Amino acid sequence: MDPLRRDTAGDGRLYWFRAKKYGWGWGPPATWQGWVFMTAWLAILAVGLVVLVSRQESVGWLLLYVWLMTLVMLLVCYWKGEPPKWRWGDR
Repeated sequence: MDPLRRDTAGDGRLYWFRAKKYGWGWGPPATWQGWVFMTAWLAILAVGLVVLVSRQESVGWLLLYVWLMTLVMLLVCYWKGEPPKWRWGDR
């Protein structure tokens, strides 16, 4: 069995992001699709920040942009990652 297909529901989904070993959330991408998404997300985040700073926008707009980009990342991780739950290592 492919180690990337560690689903507990048995649905055979290929998860882009594995769950963290300790705590709640996801770790680095586990597939090329995850890496492409993360690279594109970082590029869009950087370009948006450069544009907002160059236009001398207020700090509020910068924070809103970062908040929205973070929300996009969390939604994609939730959608394409392993189901989140609190983990305590290999227990």
